[in-house]
Amino acid sequence: MHLMQHISFNGKCAEAFRFYEKCLNAKLETIMTNGESPMADQLPAEWHDRVLHAALKVNGAVLMGADAPPDHYKQPSGFSVAIQLEDTAEAERIFAALSEAGTITMPLQATFWAERFGMLVDKFGIPWMINCSKPA
Repeated sequence: MHLMQHISFNGKCAEAFRFYEKCLNAKLETIMTNGESPMADQLPAEWHDRVLHAALKVNGAVLMGADAPPDHYKQPSGFSVAIQLEDTAEAERIFAALSEAGTITMPLQATFWAERFGMLVDKFGIPWMINCSKPA
């Protein structure tokens, strides 16, 4: 069994996943719009450029996302996409990249449980937690 995150966007999924691909040194494996799907003729034309499914591979894990139908989108709350790292420099790089044009809610810093821990909401409104473990 694998747990995966699926993030909903309000028309910015493609832009967000290309941003995450760079920030996380990941590989964008899939990005399919509604207009590319077999159900394209059943959807309003203004939905055709919206993402139906995106998948980003990050070190064997997968982050998925899509654009919610305009009348079903809700601002994300009550969760964070969490990244666990072992390398302090990489934690700092990723935190800086993801926080670009976003809001830092807790600066990346040493804590009693981690070499570095920080929280942010990226420019797409997605909350993130970055944790870099202390050596065992």
